[in-house]
Amino acid sequence: MPIPRIVFLVFLFIFFFFLRLPRFQSANHDYSDALSKCILFFEGQRSGFLPNDQRITWRANSGLSDGSQRSVDLTGGYYDAGDNVKFGFPMAFSTTMLAWSVIEFGDSMPASERRNALAAIRWGADYLLKTVSHPGRIFVQVGDPIVDHNCWERPEDMDTARTVYTVEAPNPASDVAGETAAAFAASSMAFRSSDPGYSETLLRNAVSVFQYADNYRGAYSDNADIREGVCPFYCDFDGYQDELLWGAAWLRRASKDDSYLNYIENNGKTLGAEDNINEFGWDNKHAGLNVLVSKEYLEGNMYSLQSYKVSADSFMCTLIPESSSSHIEYTPGGLIYKPGGSNLQHATSIAFLLLSYANYLAGTSQSVDCGNVSVGPSSLRRQAKRQIDYILGDNPLTFSYMVGYSNHYPRKIHHRGSSLPAIKDHPEFIPCKGGSVYFNSSDPNPNVLVGAVVGGPGEDDSYDDDRVDFRKSEPTTYINAPLVGALAFFAANPELS
Repeated sequence: MPIPRIVFLVFLFIFFFFLRLPRFQSANHDYSDALSKCILFFEGQRSGFLPNDQRITWRANSGLSDGSQRSVDLTGGYYDAGDNVKFGFPMAFSTTMLAWSVIEFGDSMPASERRNALAAIRWGADYLLKTVSHPGRIFVQVGDPIVDHNCWERPEDMDTARTVYTVEAPNPASDVAGETAAAFAASSMAFRSSDPGYSETLLRNAVSVFQYADNYRGAYSDNADIREGVCPFYCDFDGYQDELLWGAAWLRRASKDDSYLNYIENNGKTLGAEDNINEFGWDNKHAGLNVLVSKEYLEGNMYSLQSYKVSADSFMCTLIPESSSSHIEYTPGGLIYKPGGSNLQHATSIAFLLLSYANYLAGTSQSVDCGNVSVGPSSLRRQAKRQIDYILGDNPLTFSYMVGYSNHYPRKIHHRGSSLPAIKDHPEFIPCKGGSVYFNSSDPNPNVLVGAVVGGPGEDDSYDDDRVDFRKSEPTTYINAPLVGALAFFAANPELS
């Protein structure tokens, strides 16, 4: 019996419809391998004198005169992304998140990777200690970003202005100082068992830099003499109040000092802790603050901190598609999406918070009431896993957004050191504009920056491997830092894979 024409056409339509649907990679990811590479990335971002055990060997010493303009030693630290500037604000946040990764998930890391993670924390913390080594003064940045961004130059060849941007009392820097206090406090916890002396130094400096943050309230980018250097790159767009609470919360957790508990209890409303801003990153700490403080509420029945727990619950409910209060935007392929570039910073930081909060809930046998649905730890972990797996290749392009993971990953990332010949291969000086030929090349980068996670795809899951499109192709330290903790969790819990 012949098939009626209309049935045949319907069949063809359905066939081609499903043929066009995205077919995601269904692989069991090697989270341990991804974790190793994620940590290794930080060695490619190092500034200063590189140690003998440097594993990314195409990098060499750089920025060796940093600070000389102000007769101080500001060598070391990290370049934040694909340029050669050391921005203190995102560097401090990256250090905080590396430390939180070790605090929360370090016990389950392989011993070698825990050591590597601690080395990454120390590289950032050592530099941050230099930035606050002069009382009443904070060195917030090294390098003129306008001049730097006008060049395509290896960090080892830098001949651009290494301008030192400084804030001195009584001028405000609550954001940078508060985040630096958080970085020191969190790092002090990470080193408490392995290097108690260093831990004490970090905690002592956390106390003093937080005093600066609280005494001289305001945004560092409001200082006229540095504004043109820090904006629009790392301006304080969202206010400094969250960093005050964030720094105090970390000092409370690290020191157990009741004065910091009183601070977050008494200043929550005036500093906007209940604003329910559903974001977490280098500029906005609200969601992370609420998760962090909720740990003490959940484990110690500290009812004075209940408002932080309510806000943390509210944030979690926005992430659950089945929840009536869900309003986070996702791409068609399931990636958390926020406009503005470097989108994967949101996916990694939110995945980290989902896993941390799941741990806190599991430890106290609690769940989150999202109105029409009750959400437990396992649900939060599944949400986090979707984000991590998307980054590693479970996406419409079956493409890993981590360089060096799998066989299909970005080859033309927006990164000066990666895209220019290594010093050992091309020892001749490459001047400011001499690198333009490499920037405009269609060839893959000669140096593979293993572990770098790029900014990621657009809202339609599209990604062109294009060095010029920095919003999508540039890696940053604050994309990778929270990813360390998330990968450590999944590497230690293969049953969830």
